[in-house]
Amino acid sequence: MILNSLYAIVACLAFAVIFNAKGKKMVFAAIGGGLGWMIYLISLHYNQSQTVALFAGALVVSIYAEIMARLLKNPVTVFIACGIIPLVPGNGMYYTMYESISGNITKSVHWGFQTLMAAGSIAIAIVFVSSVTKIIKPKKFPIYK
Repeated sequence: MILNSLYAIVACLAFAVIFNAKGKKMVFAAIGGGLGWMIYLISLHYNQSQTVALFAGALVVSIYAEIMARLLKNPVTVFIACGIIPLVPGNGMYYTMYESISGNITKSVHWGFQTLMAAGSIAIAIVFVSSVTKIIKPKKFPIYK
């Protein structure tokens, strides 16, 4: 599990370079991705539901991104875009298209629904944390006075 999280950090570091993050932002964005992947694996181990595990991982990445954005005085999207990469359901998108092209409509719909659930849980976690942060920000973050 720790080794997989280290691999996620390396992958997020590569995407931080692609997204043109500079300096220590790259490292912190990559750490957020590794942390989110570790929470995903832990949640998947105890919960047995990929949708809930993805929600938990995306929730942790979003909270981490909001905190790092305030501490490093950078946009939240720098940390979320790099940190969420390991959680994106790429295999589901691939198999949905593969089964669709192969003519297996039942399997294509199955994979498509699973992918939609995964992407939806990630999006809901990001929107939830962002909304809560917008409500709490004046009270908890005196930096913005």
